Amino acid sequence: MVRKKLNKKNNRKAKIIIDETTYEFPIYNSTEGEAVIDISKLHAEANIFTYDPGFTSTASCESKITYIDGDKGILRYRGYDIEELAKKSDFIEVVNLLIYGDLPNKEQLTKYKRLITRHTLLHEQIINFFQGFRRDAHPMAMMVGVMGALSSFYQDTLNINDSHQRQEATRRIIAKSATIGAMAYKYSLGQAFVSPRNNLSFSENFLYMCFSNTAENYKVSPVLAKAMDTILILHADHEQNASTSTVRLAGSSGANPFACIAAGVSSLWGPAHGGANQAALEMLEEIGSSKNIKKYIAKAKNKKDPFKLMGFGHRVYKNYDPRAKILKSICLKVLKHVGVKNDPILKLAMDLEKIALNDKYFKEKRLYPNVDFYSGIILRAIGFPPEMFTVIFAIARTAGWTAQWTEMIEDPIQKIGRPRQLYTGKRVIKYGVGRSSKNTR
Repeated sequence: MVRKKLNKKNNRKAKIIIDETTYEFPIYNSTEGEAVIDISKLHAEANIFTYDPGFTSTASCESKITYIDGDKGILRYRGYDIEELAKKSDFIEVVNLLIYGDLPNKEQLTKYKRLITRHTLLHEQIINFFQGFRRDAHPMAMMVGVMGALSSFYQDTLNINDSHQRQEATRRIIAKSATIGAMAYKYSLGQAFVSPRNNLSFSENFLYMCFSNTAENYKVSPVLAKAMDTILILHADHEQNASTSTVRLAGSSGANPFACIAAGVSSLWGPAHGGANQAALEMLEEIGSSKNIKKYIAKAKNKKDPFKLMGFGHRVYKNYDPRAKILKSICLKVLKHVGVKNDPILKLAMDLEKIALNDKYFKEKRLYPNVDFYSGIILRAIGFPPEMFTVIFAIARTAGWTAQWTEMIEDPIQKIGRPRQLYTGKRVIKYGVGRSSKNTR
């Protein structure tokens, strides 16, 4: 086990003094980044817990998948810089890298793509699930429901202790996520579902299923396909974020993989997480014009004002989000391709970025543009409504979720997640004592 290897190489100890009693705990070095103090025996030895709201100072697991240095603006998958992967790889190759740990050779990649594409079709009865939704249902509601329902159709891949079934389940989840997302989009439009075409790449196929229809065929643009592929790569994984932690926590109970991914989709739905790109576009539309930027920046600085400048700042990055740099370039290419030379929203975004980056307040707070700032504009230019933005994020993140879930299952020391609490409620009260004198609350 890696932990034992680290312990042999590192004799550093952390000493915690509690009521004049000293307790020692081992310190483990990361390959890169901060070291960690192993406090797993703290309660057993000192009968006390740590308090860390949001787990901002707690390493919940050991992982070899993704590395982030927020101060330097670094994001790597399995040691590869995100800039290099976005330029040289495609989404399925990155999926293979995340799950198996190394970039595949040409033969391996061809085989893996074939294994993924053979699972793009959905069981015909799943159409009944969509027909049960209202036409105005949010596509993410459909994504959550149908993803969880897959476990009832693919019962031959529910045994998490069987490595073959785990691999087959991950391939099904990744392949079918795009089909589910496209069907959710078509259902919201009232259009017939479009079957996948396995002679297309993952990104081409998704665009084809979304924008083709029975009246006319849709020719997939290489520029838009590349943009979509880049968005999927950039969103494929991001270490132990809220949705990934949710997948791991659900998986720690032994839940089947489809249920775990559905839990991740639910967590991603939140506007502070996967819904941030939709919120960023809606914010730009609210601002309306570059003339109003200073007014809205003043609102963002005002602590009493509920307005928030979406698309700036990040929980982890205290530098320019490396994904935003890549998407800024892609954004210009996409808008040029679709013929939007003077898109008012893009101009507003560029002006807002320039003003914010030169504003003293944003400099001091280190509020740089993040990945959500540009991704919403690109997806809008491709033709997607804001409600689909988080669905596309979820499709991409199935790569990281399945990789993280697999790593957790294969970790010999993994156990069911059970965070503790700081209880501040009432002490024991006899029944009947302290009843409210009011009938309503």
